[in-house]
Amino acid sequence: MAIPDAAHLVAPLAIATTLGRGRPAVPLAVPFVLGLNGNAITLSTALGEACGLGAGLGDPVTLGAALKQVAAARRAAGRPIRLGVVHRHSSHNYMLRYWLAQVGIRPDEDVVIAVTSPPFAADALATGAIDGICVGEPWNSIAVDRGVGRIALASAQVWRRGVEKVLALTAATAAERPEAVAALVRALHAAAAHFVAPGTAGESAEILARPEYLDAPVDAILRAITDRIRVVPGGEPIHYPDFMFQYREAANFPWRSQAAWLYTQMIRWEGQAFDGQEAAAAMATFRPDLYRAALAGSGAVLPGASSKLEGALGEPIAAGSTQGRLMLGSDRFFDGRAFDPDDMPGYLAGLP
Repeated sequence: MAIPDAAHLVAPLAIATTLGRGRPAVPLAVPFVLGLNGNAITLSTALGEACGLGAGLGDPVTLGAALKQVAAARRAAGRPIRLGVVHRHSSHNYMLRYWLAQVGIRPDEDVVIAVTSPPFAADALATGAIDGICVGEPWNSIAVDRGVGRIALASAQVWRRGVEKVLALTAATAAERPEAVAALVRALHAAAAHFVAPGTAGESAEILARPEYLDAPVDAILRAITDRIRVVPGGEPIHYPDFMFQYREAANFPWRSQAAWLYTQMIRWEGQAFDGQEAAAAMATFRPDLYRAALAGSGAVLPGASSKLEGALGEPIAAGSTQGRLMLGSDRFFDGRAFDPDDMPGYLAGLP
């Protein structure tokens, strides 16, 4: 079997591969972010009712308080709540854990978190193998449409501009084939622009629904990519702006501060101490230099900085750029905490 030159990866896995977490270390390069957010936390219908969920999306703090009570009762009864995520090194895992910890629920102590394959998440909910999932669309919607779950939170409610999937290559390939890498980045940038262009959502949903891709219902995919979520079985889809975020605000730019936040979550949940050299290697996995080189001279917006304070924006603001005009929207974490990539030890020290 031929080894691929590039891959579509959950963002933390690119960092874990570079650092050799659970595998031989292979330095990777991420020149392009494929999208932000697009995930959701879905609870079984029984757990959703026990937590008092209504007909809309929950509030992270209120829902967290209710879930904490249910989790304590379940743990005392010897039946801890089990929540599924797509991979140990995934944004789904880190987003879920961040939310739980910030509302006072201890992952791996108060609840069990296990890896669950997204296409089988609805089956796992239906059989009671798990009580909730944090996965990407359309798998949350499929669970809702089957009547076995209800969407409780969108991942954008946890971190408004949370990094999700990325394009990754080996660092060696990036160095040896710069022209091919640049051409790939330009093609993906053009595809991202087309994806958000008016009138293209229907066509995109039909393509993604094909058996060789998601092999999922067109309607569920269409709802997701147009920011409409059916929260409860049989309910009317609700509109949640920026549920899934691509292209706008330089969304495809690989900010090194995003990689830094993922690194802090990785060592936080794996019980490891901060290591400056590791942190530098994790940040260097994201390659804004390759993004800029590929799109220089085009109409693409190119941020002037390679890192920023994450979670600090509550309102849209103009940001410095070397090409085009860059506006950045709110990127808040639900708890109001900001992340400074220049002070990772301080950030970690302030977490529960």
